[in-house]
Amino acid sequence: MKYFLTGVIGVVLLLSSFSSNLWAEIYSYTDENGVRHFSNVPTSPEYSPYYRGSFDYFSGLFLSDRYDHYIYKASEIHDISFPLLKAIIKVESDFNPRAISHAGAMGLMQIMPGNLKALNIKNPFDPRENIMGGAKYLKKLLDRFDGKVVLALAAYNAGPSRVDRYNRVPPIPETENYVRRVLKYYRIIKKRY
Repeated sequence: MKYFLTGVIGVVLLLSSFSSNLWAEIYSYTDENGVRHFSNVPTSPEYSPYYRGSFDYFSGLFLSDRYDHYIYKASEIHDISFPLLKAIIKVESDFNPRAISHAGAMGLMQIMPGNLKALNIKNPFDPRENIMGGAKYLKKLLDRFDGKVVLALAAYNAGPSRVDRYNRVPPIPETENYVRRVLKYYRIIKKRY
């Protein structure tokens, strides 16, 4: 028993000495033949940063920092919480700027084609345009629902008319799950930033 307890304490101390976040940096360059090369350790000046992000191995949460400068800017312009915008992007596209949903929503914040013009988005796959447009839309929803984040999130997912009809999160499993997931990531991200 003495050795078992010593072993358990040793494992706990060892685990607590590690940070729960793993940091990743990936670099890339395209050679003269058009072949793209990737490395976590750039070995020549041709390499440039391709990706930066972290992975929390205790929570299983992957967060990319690649678009943070756009998220911060959109947060300032539209007076929306940075962690909330980042949480929406995490849930909507998992930081994939080329994401397309089964319904046709596009980009990091999954903008529907019918909303592109109203949000001044010419290229929904351009991270800056997509984040700015998505933040603008979210701000309209927050204003419409008197700053109630839960209702604005439900409207972002299911449409504002459905939220108006029920005057709460619509009883749609996808939307209920969406709101829960965004709020979960919002809380996690808020602790980190």
